[in-house]
Amino acid sequence: MNLPLENIKVIDLSRVLAGPYGTMVLADLGADVLKIEMPKTGDDSRAFGPYVNNESAYFMSLNRNKKSLTLNLKKEEGKKILKDLLKDADVIVENYRPGTMEKLGLGYDVLKEINPKLIYAASSGFGHTGPYSKRPAYDGVIQAMGGIMSITGPKGGEPTRVGPSVADIFSGLFTAIGILAAVNERRETGKGTKVDVSMLDCQVGILENALARYFATGVAPKPAGNKHTSIVPFEPFNTSDGQIVIAAGNDNLWAKFCKAMGTEELIDDERFKTNPLRNKNYDALKPLIDEKIKEKTTEEWKKILLDAGVPSGPINNMEMLVKDEQVLARNMIQEVEHPVAGKQHLPGIPIKMDGVSDKIRFPAPVLGQHNEEVLAERLGYSKEEIEKFKEEGVL
Repeated sequence: MNLPLENIKVIDLSRVLAGPYGTMVLADLGADVLKIEMPKTGDDSRAFGPYVNNESAYFMSLNRNKKSLTLNLKKEEGKKILKDLLKDADVIVENYRPGTMEKLGLGYDVLKEINPKLIYAASSGFGHTGPYSKRPAYDGVIQAMGGIMSITGPKGGEPTRVGPSVADIFSGLFTAIGILAAVNERRETGKGTKVDVSMLDCQVGILENALARYFATGVAPKPAGNKHTSIVPFEPFNTSDGQIVIAAGNDNLWAKFCKAMGTEELIDDERFKTNPLRNKNYDALKPLIDEKIKEKTTEEWKKILLDAGVPSGPINNMEMLVKDEQVLARNMIQEVEHPVAGKQHLPGIPIKMDGVSDKIRFPAPVLGQHNEEVLAERLGYSKEEIEKFKEEGVL
């Protein structure tokens, strides 16, 4: 079965999360992604737990469908091998601090001379321009500086980091989108380009209604807990045995919700007839909903609200999530066989396309697993030459 990016060759110099997440998206769609790693140590995330047979589960979750070549880019022979690989590559991805590739003699200005069609994608904390460009960054730093922590957490509580590393992940996603845009542009121009993606830019770009509210009111939003800041009701409610999230996102759904609760009188209550009024009179409305929702179990409310067409759902933990029939029906938990770690369960591929397989093709590679294959088949090196590279610390 054909994959949409199977004719795209990607050289991946990135490590840890932002870059590898973006290249994983490309690999899932069929791109030939060759991950370049430092000899002996590899990607930093190979040292992040938990471990299965001494293989990092963290690393394996981000590097499926890729091949691994160890290459010491501080050695001239290592640089030469990289440059040779780039001669017929489509994309190179790196997430070093700006200036690092230039110090190695591998900046965009150098590489585009080797291959004018090359798309050079850089994902960094602050981008390649601006006063912060040379600063180091990690997800927690960007979540703090990018405003998302200031609006996350319990009402009246301290700013809170979002659980998943969203600053890294969104940077990876935007990098993948930028690469695909550049591939499309190259079809028209015949030339490559540089894609410069900043984690901070991406964080600002996804702030959604927080920035809209600030510009509209002049007041900086604060953490509001699980309550939506613009829509009511839109939050978790306590049932008799747990919790359920209810999201009546418009006046039509509000009416359906009231009928499902058996409180039709609230539909035409002057305090609650529209969403702005429900926001204004939230403190009066919330106890009325609380009282009704506590009367039944989570399962009972799930059926009632589903039948009524009201968006709702339980708060699943990871054990519940991986057993959810919808998640399983969409092939979003997949099992792969790793050569060292054995059977591994990974999140599936979210992009579904007609005629395109969403099956994970192969697991994350062992460090340097494809050294001989890549050097011999792509570049024509002999076994003796490859062994010499190993002895000299190039591989």
